[in-house]
Amino acid sequence: MIAMALVALIAALHVYILVLEMFLWEAPRTRAVFGTSAEFAAASKVLAGNQGLYNGFLAAGLVWALWLGAEGRGVALFFLACVLVAGIYGAATASRRILFVQALPSALAIVAVLAGV
Repeated sequence: MIAMALVALIAALHVYILVLEMFLWEAPRTRAVFGTSAEFAAASKVLAGNQGLYNGFLAAGLVWALWLGAEGRGVALFFLACVLVAGIYGAATASRRILFVQALPSALAIVAVLAGV
């Protein structure tokens, strides 16, 4: 099922973001991904960890929806909508790239879940 594959991919993406923000925030490759300096990464480590935790909650909700199967459709839609809103806000306030990395995939997954594909 395409919808569930998209939900799983978005959950995996948010687990990856959790790892970057909570555990690898000051690593050179993570700084390159987010376009931050070593100084900024050091100063914002606690904030990034908190943000990573929220990404983990999004992933957990999506995994929960997958675990529920067909009965998790509403749960999936709720957490995908949360991802979409976070992606739109992030694109408007931090980086337009977030629109394509986070918001667009969640919008596509919402369409797939609603279409039942």
